[in-house]
Amino acid sequence: MTSALALDHVSYRYEGSTKPVLKDISATFERGSVYTIVGKSGAGKSTLLSLISGLDLPTKGEVLCGGMSLKEMDRDWYRSWKVGVIFQSFNLITNATAVQNIVLSMNISKSKVKDKKTHTYELLERMGIDRETADRKVLKLSGGEQQRVGIARALAHDPAILIADEPTGNLDRETEAEILDIFTRLAHEENRCVILVTHSRKVTSIADKIYSIQHGQLSEL
Repeated sequence: MTSALALDHVSYRYEGSTKPVLKDISATFERGSVYTIVGKSGAGKSTLLSLISGLDLPTKGEVLCGGMSLKEMDRDWYRSWKVGVIFQSFNLITNATAVQNIVLSMNISKSKVKDKKTHTYELLERMGIDRETADRKVLKLSGGEQQRVGIARALAHDPAILIADEPTGNLDRETEAEILDIFTRLAHEENRCVILVTHSRKVTSIADKIYSIQHGQLSEL
């Protein structure tokens, strides 16, 4: 069976540098599982995240989605349809409502969903956001509510792969637990591949598989 996402001997170095940031990394990521990637600052987590989310390409090796190399794929299409990315800082338009943020994202990715607003309300409801909250401007929402909106936005085009960068870094303990329950459900009940980059032991506690990145090399814990 072809993996949802695979890294095949991936190495990366910045242009003009001789020192590799990532060194010969191979790993597979399957649907129906939660993966966490842990490591200290400067270990290469952010670089790895940019490669698997299609923002950059490896210097050597391949990032494969469904068996196809991102080098052979339209990466704008990949980011619009194959992966959903969730940010620690939420990256929402604060003077727009939750609904407007998601509808805008769907318009940018040229979503073919006919009734985008109804689809958005349904997505937000699945994330625990009721209609009244969905119609509030983002700046009036709590951190936990904003993260739920961020997850709903990432799900708007129904991607098989979800990637989150420190998704609970700005949340209190109770809200963190609620957000982690959502990620677990998305993997185990909706058969998505969920990849979480984190420093948090609480986040790693929900993982089906934990990877550690040190000195540009990835190993399974």
